[in-house]
Amino acid sequence: MNKVILSGRLTREPEVRYSTGENGVMIARYTMAVDRKHDRERQSADFINCVAFGRAAEFAKKYFRQGIKINISGHIQTGSYTNRDGVRVYTTDVIIEEQEFAESKAASAGYTGPGNGREAAGGYPADNDGFINIPDGIDNDLPFC
Repeated sequence: MNKVILSGRLTREPEVRYSTGENGVMIARYTMAVDRKHDRERQSADFINCVAFGRAAEFAKKYFRQGIKINISGHIQTGSYTNRDGVRVYTTDVIIEEQEFAESKAASAGYTGPGNGREAAGGYPADNDGFINIPDGIDNDLPFC
């Protein structure tokens, strides 16, 4: 079985092109930085090349930006080609089957929580984790209590 599930941040904007032929398909390429968990004292990451086709490529082009955290699943595909200098180059890509946001828009934009002038839904300040901080004594106002 060839199945990959990754969570990481985009290192740059997706690069988009179209396949050749009568019915060109959009192809988006992007690179994810995926943290390693070997040593908590040293930050290290793997840089994974990803390729999305069709609607997945359109989604990536429209919504993905450098630095956002995403989750992807797909499969590994290896290949090779000869470059202009005659050198054989080997490639490893993850072919995207599913992709999604891994954090809220506010979190990916550098949201720092309470004290920055932003409020969550309902006018209540959000905690650092992005969840609403519900004040004490509001239990009686909730319809499901």
